[in-house]
Amino acid sequence: MPYLILMLAVLAETIGTTALQASQQFTKPAPSIIVVISYGVAFYLLAIALKTFPVGVAYAMWSGFGIIFISIIGFVVFGQKLDLAAIAGLAMIIGGILVINLLSNTATH
Repeated sequence: MPYLILMLAVLAETIGTTALQASQQFTKPAPSIIVVISYGVAFYLLAIALKTFPVGVAYAMWSGFGIIFISIIGFVVFGQKLDLAAIAGLAMIIGGILVINLLSNTATH
């Protein structure tokens, strides 16, 4: 259950960040409202996840998965390009998340 809560926090953060791009610097009301609500939900769920995960581990997973998902959305939805260095960096983020979850004793298993 803690991983589900954390993944829902990531989903809310990803929705909020996507809406942030769509809000065009808060000039469009509907996406701007989605930003505020999504980030509120994301931080609330992250706070719940902190009952189980150490803050560093929770934040690493939350921000790492958020970076991966928003990079994919930026590429697919907004046509933003990813060069080889960006893809390599994203691969390292995924590797870091895997190391924390598979090898570290600080993550909940």
